[in-house]
Amino acid sequence: MAPPANRRPGHSRRAQYGLFLGYVVAVAGMIVAVLLLVIAIIDPRGFAAIKGAALDATTPASSGGRSIVGVLRGAGDGISNYFRAGSQNGRLQRELAAARRELVKAHAAQAENRRLLRLLHLGQTAQDEVTVARIVGSSFDSPRRFATLSAGRSSGVRIGQPVRSPDGLIGRVLETGQWAARVLLITDGASSVPVRSVRDGTPALAAGRGDGTIELRTLEVGANPFRRGDILVTSGIGGIFPPNIPVATVTGHDGDTAIARPLAEPARADFAIVQPVYQPAAGGSLDLAAPQPVAPPIVGPPAAAGPARATPANRQQDPRYQPALQQQPAAATPTQAPPQ
Repeated sequence: MAPPANRRPGHSRRAQYGLFLGYVVAVAGMIVAVLLLVIAIIDPRGFAAIKGAALDATTPASSGGRSIVGVLRGAGDGISNYFRAGSQNGRLQRELAAARRELVKAHAAQAENRRLLRLLHLGQTAQDEVTVARIVGSSFDSPRRFATLSAGRSSGVRIGQPVRSPDGLIGRVLETGQWAARVLLITDGASSVPVRSVRDGTPALAAGRGDGTIELRTLEVGANPFRRGDILVTSGIGGIFPPNIPVATVTGHDGDTAIARPLAEPARADFAIVQPVYQPAAGGSLDLAAPQPVAPPIVGPPAAAGPARATPANRQQDPRYQPALQQQPAAATPTQAPPQ
């Protein structure tokens, strides 16, 4: 059975002892306070000694308490720093990801600026470009190698015009539309470009193999003169491609045939320059060629030569005037007889 809630402390011996102990402590504290007050008034030096003794007695306890408080405070700071470090780590990771994205954008912009600067330099150097167009597509898997330009007849693009990038020759225009054009790449099997070696000027035909490489067909009989690393440029023969456009570099040999790789790849080029045909007569009809002068027909034997004029007397013995005298042997000079 539970005790009643209004039970007085006098009914419990433990409660009575606790109450009595509290009274004793209170009375003792009052007595000690009165004694300390009397000592402070009567004997200030003794009171100062008592204060020093009390200070010495309480210093270890206060030091220990302070250490405990420092430990607890350090633990609290460590816990708060741990959670704060977690939030800071998340924030720093987000900032790092944003910085990486900005760095990627900066690198992409820098590469784009380099390509545009090279294209601008090429445009300033060429001075005869028809238009500058973007390469919007190219074929890689099929044996035919084509590229598509975002410019057509409306921009002045015509069939047969050379197409190049800052790296080198890409090909020539094969088909044209109103706003687009198809380019036959130099790696196509139907492409043939007259080239020459920069090292020694050896002429050759750069024919596409349909696999991204070029086969060099020399125009000279004998051993293959090309070496690994030779740079090939257009020679200007044929009148289609302007001379000195970089084409390819020799990478190796397949038997007696030199294999080269083009310097300009449509996959790496964003823009291309369309140039006019180097010699327009090369792409025109023979009927449009300028007429050549025709020699008059021969109606009889050639006319007889007139009578030869006689050599003047003062020039007949001059070897400079008579070449025949220069071929005659010089007359022997008589030797003088020795003196007697």
